[in-house]
Amino acid sequence: MSQHPHTPSKPPIWRQPTTIYLFIIGANSLGLALMFTMSNVYRVGAGLTAMQLVLVGTMLELSVFLFEIPTGIVADVYSRRLSVITGYALIGLGFLLEAAVPWVVTIWLAQWVWGIGYTFTSGAREAWLADEVGEENLSHVYLRAAQVGQAMSLVGVGLATLLATVRLNLPMWLGGGVMLATAVALAFTMPETGFHPTPREERTTWGQMGHIFREGGRVVRRSPLLMTIFAISLCIGLASEGLDRFWQAHFLTNFTLPNLGALDSVAWFGIMQIVTTLLVLGLTQWLRRRNLEDDQTAVRLLFTLKFVMIGGVFALAWAGNFAVAIAAYWTTFVFRSLTYPIYNAWLIRQTEPQVRATVLSMHGQMDSLGQIASGPLMGVIATVGSFRWALTAVGVLWTAVLPLLGRARKR
Repeated sequence: MSQHPHTPSKPPIWRQPTTIYLFIIGANSLGLALMFTMSNVYRVGAGLTAMQLVLVGTMLELSVFLFEIPTGIVADVYSRRLSVITGYALIGLGFLLEAAVPWVVTIWLAQWVWGIGYTFTSGAREAWLADEVGEENLSHVYLRAAQVGQAMSLVGVGLATLLATVRLNLPMWLGGGVMLATAVALAFTMPETGFHPTPREERTTWGQMGHIFREGGRVVRRSPLLMTIFAISLCIGLASEGLDRFWQAHFLTNFTLPNLGALDSVAWFGIMQIVTTLLVLGLTQWLRRRNLEDDQTAVRLLFTLKFVMIGGVFALAWAGNFAVAIAAYWTTFVFRSLTYPIYNAWLIRQTEPQVRATVLSMHGQMDSLGQIASGPLMGVIATVGSFRWALTAVGVLWTAVLPLLGRARKR
């Protein structure tokens, strides 16, 4: 009787990399939505000034800047799985710390804890997926994950809105719990079969880390396109800090939020983000039908999305009434969300597998550097001028991205 070679059985669906990646993105989006829907309202209620608010972001981005590359190298040398699990545990602890003590120093410290956690997931998560499923059709996996993320954000924003009417820090407590639970779930389910770490007998720790860092830098320096992408990330970081820290304060300061009957007026922030999520879900489905594996198509689409987004932020800054402001808010944040999966897939196609997590971490570091550099300046503009002028500065800085995208398209 002839014997047939044994064919490995396919793992159950809950152990398959694509399923686990979708779970990671869904849980991540749920936790972030719970944490951030009312976070700046919570901070304003805790008495933080405009400068202290922007320094929250500066503390976060400083931790990211300092730890992005070391944690990316850890993911390339040791284990991307371990890096992701560690990251979500630290993110959860940081969220819980801020929810527990509404003091400015504690809030700043919490940014360091969860910022370091973020660097463990940044780059490692996407590099793990590419290892496990291959580079083909990554754009479609990312877009599908973006849809899952938006759906879970919708759940998170709804929960946060309801819980915040009881107590502002309740959504933050739940968000931290979600992140810790994600770390525990991944410890039991996340495989790592496509990654080949440095053999233990060849591992010289700091020497190997230095080699990976030098290789990552070499990959970036020899690629004019990657250098352009990094410049784009720097400009995005320069602009993002002012928008993320001040949009809620802008609405609270410059507009009267319409009455919602039995609901507290802060529920408007939840409603705004729920509508954003629904719009992004619908438009993402349209994006999935386009050939985003082609770099020319991806860059043309990114240019269009950024152009509309810039118009939205200028309109948000100078809106004369709540209706115009909320329409401008949706334009800005919807088009901003649509850029992420396209941009990430485009970046990954330009990197080499053996240094991918390190290069992605370097990319994240450029974004953080931009936010660190612009944060205090945005705080000064908002303090000396107004939130309107700070948001105007955001639009001006974002405009620099357009010629860089044009240059990338030529390359």
